Order: sequence, then C-alpha cells, then structure tokens
Amino acid sequence: MLSVVVDLGGTNIRLAVCELETGKLSQLREFACAEFITLEAALTHYFSTLQDEVKHLCVGIACPVDNDHVAMTNLSWEFSKQALKDKLKLTSLYVINDYTAISLAVPFLSQQEKIQIGGGQAKTDGVTAVFGPGTGLGVSHIMKSAGKWISLDGEGGHVSFTANTREQAEILFLLQEQFGHVSAERILSGQGLVNLYQSLCTLSKQPAKFNQPKDISQAALDGSCAIARRSLQVFCQVMGGFAGNLALNLACTGGVYIAGGIVPRFVDFFQTSEFRSFFEDKGRFQGYLSTIPTFLITNDNPGLLGASVYLRQELRETQQ
Repeated sequence: MLSVVVDLGGTNIRLAVCELETGKLSQLREFACAEFITLEAALTHYFSTLQDEVKHLCVGIACPVDNDHVAMTNLSWEFSKQALKDKLKLTSLYVINDYTAISLAVPFLSQQEKIQIGGGQAKTDGVTAVFGPGTGLGVSHIMKSAGKWISLDGEGGHVSFTANTREQAEILFLLQEQFGHVSAERILSGQGLVNLYQSLCTLSKQPAKFNQPKDISQAALDGSCAIARRSLQVFCQVMGGFAGNLALNLACTGGVYIAGGIVPRFVDFFQTSEFRSFFEDKGRFQGYLSTIPTFLITNDNPGLLGASVYLRQELRETQQ
C-alpha cells in the first residue's frame, strides 16, 4: 500500500510516492495541468503507473481548502474532497494549501537548498514566513508547538498592494484603473510582472513589446530592453517591501523564505537587487528587520517535501 503526495499549482502538477518511515520521495512525475480535465484524471493517470494500490494521499493545492468543495483560484479544476476520496478508494485524504506544504518543507531544507540574501540570524524557535511569486502569490507562516510543525494558513497574496516609492504609486494608480482593487498578487506573480512591465511602458509612453513574463525576464537579463530591466528591478523592490511586512506581522525571527517558480530563474540579478534594502526600509523598525534573515529556496520540489511532512505528522498522530 502506497502513500502519494501532490504539489498542485496553477500551471503544473507534481506527484511522488512518499516513504512514511523516512520521508524519502520516489517516482517523481510532473505534468502540465492543461494535459488533464480534472484533478481526478491526473491522479488516476499517475496511480496507473504505480505497481501497488495507493492508500494515503496528501494534496497541496493553490487555493483555499476549508470546505469540502475545493475550487482552484488560477485554474478551472474543482472537486469534492469526499467524492475524490471515495472515487480513488483512499483510506485517508488530506487537502492542504500549497503554501502550507511549502512552508512545512522549510525546517528540512539543507544549507545547499537555500541562499541567504542579506544579513540576520534565524532563531530556531521563531515564527517563519514563506511566500512565493508563481502563477499566483502564495503566503504562509510556520511555528513549532509540542514537537510538531504547524502551518498558519492564509491568503496573504491578496492583501492590498502598498506602494513604497513615487514610481510604484504611479503604477498602482494605473492598475487601479484597470482592476479596481490591486492586490500584491497583481504585481508579484507571472502575470503581475506583465502588469508591471505594461504599466511602465504606459508611463514611458512607449509601446509594449512583450506580453509573456518569460519574455520580459529574458529581455531584462540580456539587456535588450531597458523597460523590461526596470520592471524586474521594481519587481524585486516590491518583493522586499512585501517580505518586510510579513516579517513584521508575526515577528518572524525564524526568517522569511522565498519560494515559487519565478525568482529562481534570475538568482544572480535578485542577489544584487534592492530586495533587501526595501525589506529593511520600515522606518523606526529598520534595525529590527536587519536582524531577520531572508532566504531564497532552491530546492526543486519544496511542495512535495512539505506535503510529505504534513502526511507523516498526521498519520503518526492517528496511529498513536
């Protein structure tokens, strides 16, 4: 009987078999969500490649998961937890937010699976924040209580975007005309980078050449487009301000970690960006934030690692 963990974002789905004793992951597969009509179809396909029956399943998914009916924010998939459990004949099914999973991976990352940006020293007993720009903007916090890692769920990516410079304020005004409410995700995501670039083109009175985030990133990194490069610079500024807010909200002396599929694509650029200065730029609390470390997660599959942590913790409790 097998245990399977899943990391489901708005673009890709990753699956692996989890060894309950050791947490070791094997038979890792990744698919584009567009290849399947439903989550059930994707799971059924993966299960068919395994030699044994799946008994336990933990799915980290990019949307709220409080109710039986789950509908993804940036993908058309939706399902009933109970119906999915019955259809797949599972003994146990856990559906958690994708950033619950990613956050639970943090205590188990090796030094080689993260890069520290700036100074500060993490406190092992401190609350830790995790966020990441990808298809959307995920946010979570973790803390340890009674020997168990606990993730504090939330939808922090949808808080209102806060401008920290005149340039950012001008971008905010343009996006308000387009969207009304402007969340942090409207900038700190793949489509957010497009929104940022197109706003800067409007402010510069120049036509937009790109409408895909990867094209903007490439033009920024190879120096072929000054506005694309400025877009990536402002993107890093906004990330810094957002990360600093997270650190202040819950006194995150355990550090702030950046996940998601976007930032690892431009690590060198990010390390020399204004991210850290905007992280610390909180007036009277600049000194306080200077002691809190920030990290970029370089592990390829933190969502699967964290889902395995969650699954093993829950099954251990039910068996006690």
